[in-house]
Amino acid sequence: MDIEDLEKKYDLELDRIVAEIKKKKAKLVLLQFPDGLKPYATAVVDYLEEKTDNKVEFLIWLESCYGACDTPVLGKDIEKEIDLIVQFGHNSLMPKRQ
Repeated sequence: MDIEDLEKKYDLELDRIVAEIKKKKAKLVLLQFPDGLKPYATAVVDYLEEKTDNKVEFLIWLESCYGACDTPVLGKDIEKEIDLIVQFGHNSLMPKRQ
């Protein structure tokens, strides 16, 4: 599944993420995916890198994610370096915005 197919199925709001990255002038962004979306994490990173002209470094959180309140626990050194954390979710009951 490529990024276009993924966005047809899930409203990942990738353009909104790009806008937030640019607004915050983020250089290091941590992406957290639930298990069902982890197989597509590198496709999302490829898309975001392209849209940010490869000026942003992305980290993919591979540990468990059980919902929005389950934020990654990182070491203090890396926490200071991360400019933005983006949590993805999916729910078949949530319709894609028109």
